Amino acid sequence: MQLDDLDIAILRELQQDGRAAFTDIATKLQVSHGTIRNRVNRLQEEQLLKIIGWVNPQAVGYRLPANIQIAVEPPARIREVALQLVDLPEARFVAMMSGEYDLFVDVNARDIKHLTEFVTEFIYPIAGVTRTRINMYLEVFKIGPSKVSLSAANR
Repeated sequence: MQLDDLDIAILRELQQDGRAAFTDIATKLQVSHGTIRNRVNRLQEEQLLKIIGWVNPQAVGYRLPANIQIAVEPPARIREVALQLVDLPEARFVAMMSGEYDLFVDVNARDIKHLTEFVTEFIYPIAGVTRTRINMYLEVFKIGPSKVSLSAANR
C-alpha cells in the first residue's frame, strides 16, 4: 500500500495519542472527519495501523523481563517451533535469528520461579527445541511501544 502525505500525517498524530478523536485530527489536518475515519479504517485493514491499550508489565507484577535464545533441530522445524511460541502469553516478541541460536524470544515473567517454569514446562517440551540460553535484563531503561520514523515512508 502506498502512503500519501495525509496517511503519514494521520499516523504521526496517532503515534502521539492513540486515543485522539477523529474530529481533532481532522481539524488539525484541515480535512473532514469522514476522511480521517476512512483513512484510519483503511490503514487498519491493511495492517499498517493497530491501536492497542498497552499495559506496563512491570506495573502489574511482571518484574523479570528476559530473552531466551532457542536452538532448533532440524532446521526445517524452526517455523513450527516459532508458531507455537507466539501463542504463549509470556512471549512478547518472537523472531528467527542468525548465529548459534535459531529463535529469539523476549518474555515477561513475574519472578525467577515463573521464568524457570515457563522454560521447563512450555519451551523444552516443544518438539525440535535442543537447547536454550536465557538472558535476564538487570535494569530496563526503556519499555513500551516504539515510535516508527515516518520520514522515509514510501520515499
